[in-house]
Amino acid sequence: MSATQLFAPYALLPTGWARDVLLAWDEHGRMTTVQAGAAETPDVPRAAGPVLAGMPNLHSHAFQRGFAGLTEYRSSPQGDDPAGADSFWSWRTLMYRFAQRLSPDTLEAIATQLYIEMLRAGYTSVCEFHYVHHDVGGKSYADAAEMSLRLLRAAQRTGIGMTLLPVLYQTAGFGAKPPLAEQRRFLHDTDAMLALLERLMPACAQSGARLGLAPHSLRAVPEKSLTHALAGLQALDAQAPIHIHIAEQQREVDDCIAWSGTRPVEWLLNHADVDARWCLVHATHMDWDERRRLAHSGAVAGICPTTEANLGDGVFEAAPYMAQHGAWGIGSDSHASVSVAEELRLFEYGQRLGLQRRNVLASDTHAQVADRLYLEAVSGGARAAGRAVSGLAPGQQADFVVLDGSHPTLAGLNGPQALATHVFACHGHETLAEVRTAGRRRVQHGAHPLQAEAGKLFAAARASLLTD
Repeated sequence: MSATQLFAPYALLPTGWARDVLLAWDEHGRMTTVQAGAAETPDVPRAAGPVLAGMPNLHSHAFQRGFAGLTEYRSSPQGDDPAGADSFWSWRTLMYRFAQRLSPDTLEAIATQLYIEMLRAGYTSVCEFHYVHHDVGGKSYADAAEMSLRLLRAAQRTGIGMTLLPVLYQTAGFGAKPPLAEQRRFLHDTDAMLALLERLMPACAQSGARLGLAPHSLRAVPEKSLTHALAGLQALDAQAPIHIHIAEQQREVDDCIAWSGTRPVEWLLNHADVDARWCLVHATHMDWDERRRLAHSGAVAGICPTTEANLGDGVFEAAPYMAQHGAWGIGSDSHASVSVAEELRLFEYGQRLGLQRRNVLASDTHAQVADRLYLEAVSGGARAAGRAVSGLAPGQQADFVVLDGSHPTLAGLNGPQALATHVFACHGHETLAEVRTAGRRRVQHGAHPLQAEAGKLFAAARASLLTD
């Protein structure tokens, strides 16, 4: 039987659902054939259920998986929240404490476990927004790329696709406020960051990863540094992905207005050539004109519903943005949850709660909400990743997920019904039969070959980081 072909009774193609689809890929894991209406033959394996493109995860801070779930208590006033209440800002103080303890070994252990969890959830690639670069004293390791290389190694071992986004971080707030002591592990001057990118280019090429840049935020990167960094990146790779945190919190919007007289998304669109290379993560708090301009720029809005809910960020107003044909994708960010289905479900449910309506994000083209959400999240995620992972089509990487048609929850359902049930009926990973990247099976019936070993190393790493 062919190891590079699969017959799918149903497959969700970029154009929508198709029946009896023959999928074929070459020795490099690139799709060569996607043929609907094909005849089933005994020499081609039959998929266990409907086939979907693998989902790109467009925003990840891998190390934060190590303390997910451990900040869900009312804390005493702390952080730099002037109200002294639990918020994103008090959570950030706890995150900084955890980040100070990381070593290269513990980062690799956490990332390896996380990337296995992502694969088991149906994510087939990840954009790693990586900002813990230096040792605990803020000094560069002997190899300045040490921490980045550990992430590349974790991705390569687990089989997940990687877009590595080293983060440029310089200041503690708008107007070039001096960095905090607890931010010392994150800091680079702009030339040092560009040198790091040059160091990482061959390593990424060798491992099949994509390299980009993440100016952390407008509050962490002054205007001159942003301009210099973007020019340097352009010289290294004119097509490299660029990701930035923006407008996550209302306080961030207010601080930006106080500093510049404009809102964060507005400021960025006025001062940078924002186009399809860009991903604006947490573009939560936008006014009407910002939404329109962002949608028309070709950039991707990075939506992380479970993290945004966990941190009390607010709800992205999706309907007017999507009505402008704005691109978007999903990420698991702080990894309070690692679930494709949950991110998509919560994205839609947030709209329902705000508007007191159902099926808000259905469209004239896609009456099934899950179909539209899944297809647009794959497309936007692929754009943000800067990789050929935009769906089941010739020339794209053979990253795909097979739903388990024999699972009692999905048995007897057609493709659209099965996807809708997978997304909205809360069955987690149980309804995934297999997950492949570049045509290679990474997960089968929920199991990844490294998960037992990785789980033990993760538990030991977390225990070491939680002492005291």
